[in-house]
Amino acid sequence: MSYIKGLKCRECKREYAIKPVHVCEFCFGPLEVVYDYDEIKKNLTRAEIEGRAKTMWRYRELLPLDSDPAVGRNVGFTPLIKADRLAEVLGVKELYLKNDAVNHPTLSFKDRVVSVAVSKAKEFGFEVISCASTGNLANSVAALAAEGGLESFIFVPHDLEKGKILGTLIYGTNLIGITGSYDEVNRLCSEIAENYRWAFVNINLRPFYAEGSKTFGYEIAEQMGWRTPRHVVVPMAGGSLITKIWKGFKELELIGLLDGVDSKIYGAQASGSNPIVAAFKEGIDWIKPQRPKTIAKSLAIGNPADGFYSLKTIRESEGSAEDVSDEEIVEAMKLLARTEGIFTETAGGVTVGVTKKLIDQGIIPRDESILISITGNGLKTQEAIQDRVGRPLIIEAKFSEFEKIVTPNQRKYRESIVQATI
Repeated sequence: MSYIKGLKCRECKREYAIKPVHVCEFCFGPLEVVYDYDEIKKNLTRAEIEGRAKTMWRYRELLPLDSDPAVGRNVGFTPLIKADRLAEVLGVKELYLKNDAVNHPTLSFKDRVVSVAVSKAKEFGFEVISCASTGNLANSVAALAAEGGLESFIFVPHDLEKGKILGTLIYGTNLIGITGSYDEVNRLCSEIAENYRWAFVNINLRPFYAEGSKTFGYEIAEQMGWRTPRHVVVPMAGGSLITKIWKGFKELELIGLLDGVDSKIYGAQASGSNPIVAAFKEGIDWIKPQRPKTIAKSLAIGNPADGFYSLKTIRESEGSAEDVSDEEIVEAMKLLARTEGIFTETAGGVTVGVTKKLIDQGIIPRDESILISITGNGLKTQEAIQDRVGRPLIIEAKFSEFEKIVTPNQRKYRESIVQATI
């Protein structure tokens, strides 16, 4: 059963029927999906959710489909990890990681939004799926369009990481590299969307697509025992994810599945692409566009579509925002890998690095619960650390050669074994 009431402009509040549009024709404000929360509250309980399959679709009443999902039926319900070793290094009491680096099928949180968008596109009768992407979205659109038997056209900056290029081409998509920034790619796609009847997941399907991000927040709350962390750190590119995590928390509160939401939301960006953080620090409500220059290419959006609403989320929740340098991103990726055994992409390096910085600054207290959002897999951004993790030692297959490279500290293990056998 669908609980969708329609679309509504986030600015002037004009209402629209459910159709593939994303901008208000009167004030040009963005449209979002509206639900019948009263009916949802009557029909959805914690027990009902907990008895369902462990995927994002366990929250289907709060998602904008009229029927069962056409693709991505196994997306979501990724691990929530209590990160005690990282907590010890950062000097905090209670630290969690929400790890979408292992999301099905393409190892990023984008599988959540795309499974909703492609399913909705099929409901609308589209035959071609398209997007503008910084990489993870390209992978997901190509994969889920292939699963749905749809043709796809994907537009990206020409200099993306090789892992993301290969991880898109493998699905047989039409991949088009543009000699320009993501913002230029997005402008071109907006023109194409005006002239071709294609389902652009992050343009004409954006109101539906964005709703998939809420499941990241729903899962955090459920996996923490139907409560929310005191502090949540989220990466920002276009700015949609941070707003939808907050919306997801507030929806669960509205329908009675949470007793309250006492979370502060923190936005994280790379210093080389930080238009939202810069606006927050300046205390302004509008975004000054930038030309990104950072290794965190998945976050390299200089004119974020939801920048204003990201600022609103941060301020409404009484959170904050910070950025980190490329050097800090790499060090944070290495720190997460060494302490928790998780290889995140550069966006995860941003969230870990920003969390560390906010703790050191005293903005995030050390004695309250903290959650770091990990949104993509490090295998996609190997170039960022390929010269920063050392090289393997090469020796001949002789024990005497091995003995030459063992350090005195490592040798103690051999001595203890020898003593144990006497």
